[in-house]
Amino acid sequence: MRAGVDPHSAPNKPPLPPRTYARRSESGLLIEQNVEVRLRDGVRILVDIYRPDTGATDLPILLGWSPYGKHGLSDRLWPPAWVEPGWISRFTAFEAPDPLFWCSRGYAVAFADPRGAWLSEGDLRHNGVGEGEDCYDTIEFLGQLPWSNGKVGMTGVSYLASIQYLVASLRAPHLAAINPWEGFSDWYREFAYHGGIRETGFLPRGCDNLRFSLGRTEDTSANVQAHPLYDDYWRSKEVDLAAIEVPAFVVASWSDQGLHTRGTIEAWRRMGSPRKWLEIHGQKKWANYYKPESREKQAAFFDQFLKGEDTGVDRWPQVHLEVRESAHASTWRGEDEWPLARTQYRPLFLDAANGSLDDAAPPTAACAAYDPSDEAGEAVFVHRFAENTELTGYMKLKLWVEAEGADDMDLFVAVQKLDAGGAAVGFHFYAFFDDGPVALGWLRASHRALDEERSTPSQPVQSHLREELLQTGQVVPVEIEIWPSSTLFRAGESLRLVVKGMDIYRDGLPNLPFARHEDLRNRGRHLIHAGGTFDSHLLVPVVAPQT
Repeated sequence: MRAGVDPHSAPNKPPLPPRTYARRSESGLLIEQNVEVRLRDGVRILVDIYRPDTGATDLPILLGWSPYGKHGLSDRLWPPAWVEPGWISRFTAFEAPDPLFWCSRGYAVAFADPRGAWLSEGDLRHNGVGEGEDCYDTIEFLGQLPWSNGKVGMTGVSYLASIQYLVASLRAPHLAAINPWEGFSDWYREFAYHGGIRETGFLPRGCDNLRFSLGRTEDTSANVQAHPLYDDYWRSKEVDLAAIEVPAFVVASWSDQGLHTRGTIEAWRRMGSPRKWLEIHGQKKWANYYKPESREKQAAFFDQFLKGEDTGVDRWPQVHLEVRESAHASTWRGEDEWPLARTQYRPLFLDAANGSLDDAAPPTAACAAYDPSDEAGEAVFVHRFAENTELTGYMKLKLWVEAEGADDMDLFVAVQKLDAGGAAVGFHFYAFFDDGPVALGWLRASHRALDEERSTPSQPVQSHLREELLQTGQVVPVEIEIWPSSTLFRAGESLRLVVKGMDIYRDGLPNLPFARHEDLRNRGRHLIHAGGTFDSHLLVPVVAPQT
């Protein structure tokens, strides 16, 4: 824990209102600021509540829960996010539902400042069961307000999504439905250590956003550095996803490689909810959350489960996914499951002699070498498709590797697309870019040991319980999980595989939420062995058209 920073001193935020309760009507809204919610241990947190100023009762409530400040309201985001004017009102908190939209549809909206955030009492705990219990208590308070219909739902992006997994697993009686919109669910593998390599860009920046408090706040960045292996600290952040029972409309994206893509999909897979739907898009996340079509779908979901209306949600496809050709060309279709049952996994073997990816393994061994400390150092392998081929699902890269002059090596992997002329094809990446990869993967070689219970032939999962350093001249096999994706390659187009010793995409610092890794162990040369007895290959998920 660390001492909090004066909440009134936060940069880039609107002025912090006084702590006192206030009530007013504005733009058709009845707004109550700083409603006190007493938690189970007596600590009081502050909540702002928006509802129609018509005196309506029997209202369902949507809760947005995050430590970013319920007073941080705006009708715009950064221009590259593509949230168009008019999509949100000036009452909208960051990554949260828009009160003006929802109250006009007969809902109330609540934004909470969690324990220890801003002017709420106590010390801020960054997720874990304690924060889940606080959210539970707040849901129970809201669900028993005299004008409420007793049903509370949750929606929102990122932090506002991840907290939903946690509190839903605790089964708050008044929580009736959840709508997590892109939120990681594995703190170690998706947020802090990609393949065992510490994330040094978004994580410390995000941690800085949690420092404004009258008490203390959890120093997540320091804790991450203090716990490089998977131990009890990380277990304290685990969520019992199988315990979730409420209806869930879960939205993931192919575009959040390095933050939310993997964890949102894994959360949906492991949820116990008998009524759950998964949508996976390839767009910019904030634009996708706030665009009118998405909000109408959210409204159909909550109208069904918070108002009891038959809006057709039970007739939605179980999985609705976007198959991309580029950042600006795609098609949508419904599926019955994830991963797709008709997937045929196809190995593409690395040929280190000519830089190709081939259906047949090279009979003779060869070696590709690069300097991992040089931005230009990399190994590249290309496969040209002879016919239209859709790759939807999980890829795995198996490599035989050697660290020449070092006892460890950090491996960064990108799968990219080239058009028929050999030019790079870009995809939406995080919330801002449209020149990103098909998918990414990472692994520190000393973290290569697999969790045998969780790993599958197409999706390796490392245990991260111990390190196994490399010996001089030792060649070891590693299996690298490449985060899920969906891409159509037309005949004549190519898949390019890039292996490097550092981040392959490096444009996001210093001010954007973008994964970076600068605490590296690379020295000497990286050697990739392929061919002969070294079966280095990329396993790709080929999906045939629906019949």
